[in-house]
This record gives sequence, C-alpha cells and structure tokens, in this order.
Amino acid sequence: MSLFFKIPLDIEIRLEGEDTRQHVEIKNASNRIERLPVFKDGESIKGSVTLRTKEGRKVEHLGVRVQLLGSIETNIDGLVSDDFLSLATELAAPSVLTHPETYPFEFKNVEKQYESYRGKNAKLRYYIRVTVNRKSSSASEITREKELWVYQYVNTPEVDTNTTTSTSVLPKESPTTVKMDVGIEDCLHIEFEYLRSRFSLLDVIIGRIYFLLVRLKIKHMELSLIKRETVGAPPNQITDFETVLRFEIMDGAPVKGETIPIRLFLSGYDLIPTYRDVNKKFSVKNYLSLVLIDEDARRYFKQSEIILYRDKPN
Repeated sequence: MSLFFKIPLDIEIRLEGEDTRQHVEIKNASNRIERLPVFKDGESIKGSVTLRTKEGRKVEHLGVRVQLLGSIETNIDGLVSDDFLSLATELAAPSVLTHPETYPFEFKNVEKQYESYRGKNAKLRYYIRVTVNRKSSSASEITREKELWVYQYVNTPEVDTNTTTSTSVLPKESPTTVKMDVGIEDCLHIEFEYLRSRFSLLDVIIGRIYFLLVRLKIKHMELSLIKRETVGAPPNQITDFETVLRFEIMDGAPVKGETIPIRLFLSGYDLIPTYRDVNKKFSVKNYLSLVLIDEDARRYFKQSEIILYRDKPN
C-alpha cells in the first residue's frame, strides 16, 4: 500500500494454522490468482496481529481494533456494500510503538450463514480488518485486511421445495425421475429423463434421451450447464448468464424410438452451489439446457433448474 511509504508502520495478519489449512484459488478484479484459506460454518477464527515500526521511528496511536466482517457487494447502478456480519475486539489501548508488538485474537464459533462468492455483479466475502487509530490529521487510520473463504457443507436436505434460504437448506428430493420435454407439434417430441434434480458438486448426472417423434432433420444436439446470477429486485435488477460446461450428445440425425444414455460428470468443472435470495441481495441458480440444431441452423432448446450443493467431506 502506498500509505506505508508515508507512515512508518506495517501491519501483518496471521491466521492460526494458515500454512496447513485448505486453500482455494480465486481470481481477483485484476484477474490475478489469490490463495485464500478455507473455513466452515461454526468454526472459530484465531490468529495474531503484528505491528512493526519502520526506520526505528516511534509511532503514537490511539488504539488497535480487529474486526471479522462479512459483506455483500453488488454492482447495479454503482458499487454498494452491506455488512451481514460484524464482530470486533480491541487489541491495544493508546500507546507509543517503538518496537514490534504482536496481539493474539479469536472469534469463537462464528456463524457463517452464507458461502463465499465472486460473480460478475455480486460478491460475498469474509475478511479480517485491523485498524490502527492515529492522531495525525493526514492519516487518522491505518487499515489492513485479510480475506478468507467460507464453504457451506450440507447433508441430505429434508425441507420443502418452497423454502427460500441460503445454500445450506435445499429442496427435498423427489421420489420420481425428472422429465424435460422438447416438442414442436407434429414435428418433434424429445424427452430427457434424469434421476433427480439435486446434485452435489462432485456428482454424476445420469439420464436418457428418448426420441418419440422426429420429423425434423436434426443435425446436432448438446447438453449445457448454465449459471444464472440475478442481482437486485425489479425494476432495478441485473441478470447474467454463463455457460459453465457444454457436453455434445449427438452429431447426426436421430430416428424415432432411438435412446441416448447420458452420463455427465460434474467433478473437474468450476461449479458453485445454488444461492437462494442471499440476504435479499442476489441469487445464483443452475440450469440444465438441452439444445438441438437442425440442418437450417435453427435452434430448439429447453431448460430445467437443478440444485447444486457442496456435500460434506468424508
């Protein structure tokens, strides 16, 4: 930070067990990769803050504070940030720093109700912020932040499908298979059947495609997984679509009565769970999209929402 060239004080934030903890690699706004330590809901966050003076100078301060913050940043008509989590503790009373000082901190059994997220117009982040208050009018505060990443693990969901919550609560599994029809009257009728509508991020989508009526010259067929990010509420709402994966099913003309088996492995792709109206700020939904293209390059498609979740590790 350029501020440190003006003020002879450096702030270092260390998390306990950080070197051995699981990390994720996330692209930042500059398209650079950041390695962030992973925490889970209910886990304590412990660490230490070290203040170092530079060039042997004395630094007078009015107190040192550490915060654990959870915020949602949305970008519709400008960047807006709202905190949904805010914990704080004072690390040091006013004093004069003449040599390095280290202060331990701990936030016990922290409820982290949402999973971290970085999208196009929404960001959900957890981070430690250290603030050193100073008398100087040119720099009344010196701050340093350290971001961490939160995973929300879930067990087999057992709630009603009409429930709207965070990623930790998902629809109850249907006892029957899911069917998605693509049809044009008297020309085309295709049925895509898969076993369920809820999958873990490491799951396999297993199903079949039945050609019940084919009077069009179908040239190509593919199955895609599409992520839809929705930020804000009408009329000020932004929706962004991203094709996360595309899987070619068929290249050539099918015939009536033909059946194509489907086995789509989700592991190995950069997938994220379903986010349902997170703090009334944004949602992220995932859709299976079946696309057919005929010889005249006309496209026929049908989408069906699926629920993705992060299963608890063994």
